[in-house]
Amino acid sequence: MTQKKIPVRQCVGCREQKPKRELIRVVRSPEGQVSIDSRGKKPGRGAYICPEPECLKKAVKSRALGRALGVEIPEDVFETLKSQMEAGE
Repeated sequence: MTQKKIPVRQCVGCREQKPKRELIRVVRSPEGQVSIDSRGKKPGRGAYICPEPECLKKAVKSRALGRALGVEIPEDVFETLKSQMEAGE
């Protein structure tokens, strides 16, 4: 019996490859809205980030999240991400 393949994605902050389930998905909808996709099912362009405040800092500083999604990221999205990380979700 073959083992099920685990999907791997790259964090935009630390650039490390990690299992998709361990990362937070930020998605840009077809309408251009940026939001956090907690279930990983929303349609649109996704970017992944580790649930670590350090990775978020790196992604903000290098503007990696905005580049990955092709849009300017609203400040409230960063605030939501930060509070989620602090809450340990």
